[in-house]
Parts: sequence; C-alpha cells; structure tokens
Amino acid sequence: MQLIEVLGKETAKAFIEVNAMLNGKDPNYIRPLDQDIAEVFDPTKNKAFRFGQCARWLLQDESGRYVGRIAAFTNRKYKNKGDSQPTGGIGFFDCINSQPAANLLLDTARDWLKSLGMEAMDGPINFGERDRWWGLIVEGFHPPLYGMNFNPPYYKTLLENYGFAPFFNQVCFAMKVKAPLQDKFFKRHEDLLRQQPGIAARHIEKGKLDKYASDFVKVYNAAWQSHGGGKELHIDQAKAMFRTMKPVLDERLVWFVYNEEEPIACWVNLPELNQYFKHFNGKFGWWEKLRFLFLKWRGACTKATGIVFGIVPQWQGKGVDSFMIVEGAKILQAQTCPYKDYEMQWIGDFNPKMINVAESLGTYRSRILTTYRYLFDLGKTVRRHPILD
Repeated sequence: MQLIEVLGKETAKAFIEVNAMLNGKDPNYIRPLDQDIAEVFDPTKNKAFRFGQCARWLLQDESGRYVGRIAAFTNRKYKNKGDSQPTGGIGFFDCINSQPAANLLLDTARDWLKSLGMEAMDGPINFGERDRWWGLIVEGFHPPLYGMNFNPPYYKTLLENYGFAPFFNQVCFAMKVKAPLQDKFFKRHEDLLRQQPGIAARHIEKGKLDKYASDFVKVYNAAWQSHGGGKELHIDQAKAMFRTMKPVLDERLVWFVYNEEEPIACWVNLPELNQYFKHFNGKFGWWEKLRFLFLKWRGACTKATGIVFGIVPQWQGKGVDSFMIVEGAKILQAQTCPYKDYEMQWIGDFNPKMINVAESLGTYRSRILTTYRYLFDLGKTVRRHPILD
C-alpha cells in the first residue's frame, strides 16, 4: 500500500471521489456536494485556517486503486471543557474493511499531529464548526442529513481496534410531523396563554430577515450561555447566516415566541436539503440549480431538519416549548404542508438539559454518532466529556 499526500488539483479531486467510490453502493449513501468538501480545505473559504493547519492523504493498494483517505488538522480554537492536553483532529476518514490499511492512515495522521505538538486526536471531526462532518455513525445507518458524515458499521471496529475510545455521543431525535400531539402540550399551551396574555408565537417572513436575525441573537446568546460552553453570536454573523439560508428557507419552519414583543424562544428548522442533493451526485452547477428549483416547486422535500431550539433562561420550564410546538403544529400539520418527517441535528450526551428538552417533545432517538478520542500517551485513559451544568 502507498500513501499519497494531497498537494494538487488531481489528488484533491481524488480525495473527494474516493468517498463515493467506497460508499456509493450503499443504498443509504448520499454523496456530499463536492463544493462543500472542497471549501473545508480552501484557505480562502474556511476561517479555521487562521487558527491552525491541515494535511490530507490518500491510500492506494498495490494495483493503484484508492482504498482510503484521511485528513488531520490543528485548530487553536478547538477546545472542550475539561481538556488538559493540546488536541488535534482527524476527519474525512474512509477506508476499506482492513485494519492494516486503517492503521496506516491513522498512524500517518497521528505522527503529523505529534510533530506539531499535539498530545491527542479527536475524530472523526471537522476542520471548522461542529454543525458539519462531526462524529461517526454507530447507530441508525439511515440516509444522512445534510452536512452529516456517513459511514458503514465496520468503521467503528477499525477506530476502536486502533485505540480510539468514545469521548461523547451525539444523539439525534426524530418524530412524525402529522403525529397527534400529546395532551400535555395543549394543557401547557392553555396554561401559559392564560397566565401570560402578552405571549405570541409566529413564523418568520422572508422580507424581514434582519429583524429575525436580531431576535435570534437575543435568544441564542441567552439560552446557550445558560448551558455553558456556547460562544457568543454577533448580529453580523446572524444576518449573514439568515441571508445564506434564504434561498432554502421555508417560512413555516422557523418560529419565534414573543412576550410583549420581546423574543424569548426560537425554533429554527430547514427543509432537509439532502432530499434534493441526493439526485445531483455531488455536483451543483447551473443544471443542478435549475433541477433544485424544479424539485422545490414540486414539493419533493418531505422532511424537515431541526437546527436550533432555544428558550431564554427565565422562561425555561414554564411551558414555552409546548406553546411554540402547538402554535407551529397548526400550520405544519395542515394538509397543505408537505412535511412528513422531522429530525433534529445532534445533541451531545454531555448536555442532559437539552436532551430532556428534545425528549419532552415526543421524539424518539433516530441515530447516534460518536466523537472518539485517542491519547498519544498510551498509559493514559480517555475521560468522557464533562457533563454541562
């Protein structure tokens, strides 16, 4: 077997294509957009390059066939609560079902990280934000959500045989959109409305995105600071995020709750983009964009994805979540609404408060991903991610 470092256009293209070569026969596989993967490794597109560096490798067998890939990266901004050692990351790992092949890829990444002063590596993770390409699927090998890793079950064995241990699990929750709500939701809705006559829930309007971006910042910063570990979101970031989402936004899927017009909760969802992108084989040129518009017009997407659910601390535990769900259901459960399935992006098992919120909505656990950790000092034991207060 031969390792090839990704250094030019030809190997960068092969790095993208080997993922489809190794996984394409699985009926649940959806090829990520090529441009999404390329942007991770583009210093002009990925701000993580300001804080670290990365390297990539391909693995060929004796016949010259690509049988694996891996990326390794450092990021000064990457730190988990309780970490005591400098930790790098590995990601975009693909490999045939061969422990020697996997070991060669993982050894290469480890040695590169060691040379840069790292003492551990987490993976598979992203060279950037945690909302994409984070974690290994260990339960629920369904078609992946947009921006989610996909892997066959044997990857778990390859990583654990190498010496990786679970650092935390990432739990996804799902539900049927048209499923009747439990009686407790209606009772809490009625109680809150009686106690707080100034409360109201409404979905966004695309013509007022800057206003909703401002409301989102207020809720997000208050809610996530209360759970610890969340970084502050600035208004310019939120405006950019909402404008980026605008082409795919469905107004019916993004909700806010207000008390006397002050935002106190938000529930941000998107159409599940992989229901469109699964038809494009990784491409998104002008033809695919036309097809995207046609599929959107046809109502081809029947699944929604939960991105963010938050309530400001002083309103938590008062039924605001039930109020928002009941108000949203009036529209989302209507016959004219195309969505049948709903799945939330992952919540770390170190965050029991948010796990409880998700479970209280009447969901079921749809899949589990795992973020693994490998300590270079084999005499030390991996400690699980601390539980957030």
